Amino acid sequence: MKTLALISGVAALVASTSAQACSLALILAIDVSSSVNSDEYLLQVGGTARALEDPEVVAAIEDVGGIQIMAFEWSGTYRHFEMVPWTFVQNAADIFAVTAGLRGHERVRNDLPTSMGSALGYASTRFAKAPVQCTRQVIDVSGDGVNNEGFGPSKAYKNFPFAGVQVNGLVITGADPDPEPFYREEVRHGVGSFVEVAFGFENFEGAMKRKLLREIRGAALSMAR
Repeated sequence: MKTLALISGVAALVASTSAQACSLALILAIDVSSSVNSDEYLLQVGGTARALEDPEVVAAIEDVGGIQIMAFEWSGTYRHFEMVPWTFVQNAADIFAVTAGLRGHERVRNDLPTSMGSALGYASTRFAKAPVQCTRQVIDVSGDGVNNEGFGPSKAYKNFPFAGVQVNGLVITGADPDPEPFYREEVRHGVGSFVEVAFGFENFEGAMKRKLLREIRGAALSMAR
């Protein structure tokens, strides 16, 4: 009995230490507005899942002792639907549980405009719901267009809790107007924030992998662009 109690105590201590050492709370905000058709949606969600499962990304997560992650779909004003709840991931098994959730999620809406400010405001409030407090708080927002409904990013940054929060963009080019300037000038936010570019949805996976590695390793804090 004493041995079992000792093992339980050690396991609890390890779990507590891992949580205390959490380096990153990461929110994946995935664009599902009407400009994203069903094939592009699958490229975006599948690309995110495969990027997370990439051995280099898994190794980076293991190297930092694990990260906390959640994902939601966004489109019109106040139209946000959770895809994966907050999950602390430390190894490949944990990551595959998250990616199974991403792949298993059924898109809720496909007919709404792009309300970036609303999506960012919603994301900022999710950190207060996280079960583990992490050193860095990052919102990873992807999309293929500019804000065309409701308030924009600047109002979100002024009216929602963004103190210490970094917002990085993954912009998918190809639309008119070109969304890249919008992401660089209005979306990215906070110390070390950056924008990664996917030249079309078919290149989304590679861009997401680059972005995840930079965020997980903390490079975004010292290499803004």
